[in-house]
Amino acid sequence: MANETPHSPDWHGTTILAVRKDGRTVIAGDGQVSMGPTIVKGAARKVRVLAGGKVLAGFAGATADAFTLIERLEAKLEQYPDQLARACVDLAKDWRTDRYLRRLEAMLLVADKSSIFTVTGVGDVLEPEHGVAAVGSGGNYALAAARALMDYSDLDADAIARRAMAIAADICVYTNGNLTVETLD
Repeated sequence: MANETPHSPDWHGTTILAVRKDGRTVIAGDGQVSMGPTIVKGAARKVRVLAGGKVLAGFAGATADAFTLIERLEAKLEQYPDQLARACVDLAKDWRTDRYLRRLEAMLLVADKSSIFTVTGVGDVLEPEHGVAAVGSGGNYALAAARALMDYSDLDADAIARRAMAIAADICVYTNGNLTVETLD
């Protein structure tokens, strides 16, 4: 056991959902942060507005790591204005190859008025096929709910995001209903 490396506490508690429908893009994030079976905070703000209101970003994972990545993304957006895909790919390349960045444990969900991307530390920059993406411990629940609501309702993007997040909060013990919702028209 002498070779075991210490690890951070088992932090959970993020559900981030992006929905794009009828020219409107929404990113919603819950507010719960848990450590093991304990809720540490119920009103965390995990969704940010970037690039002068042109880009939304939500994060899952270690908070300090996510803030570092968001700062790097903001720099990439300044370097490549109005080129979200290029900024995300460049960030993913740096994240994958830089010794410091590759140790960061977080995921980003990034969107502008026309695109949504999931950006990971293994070099993924994924664009969803159906205008919906999600990350975090309750992400799959929110994703499934939003996909169903996109196809079988007349709800707008904001209403779909809020309803899907409520469904995720009803299922995932690491997700609460205290939402931060940001919108781009």
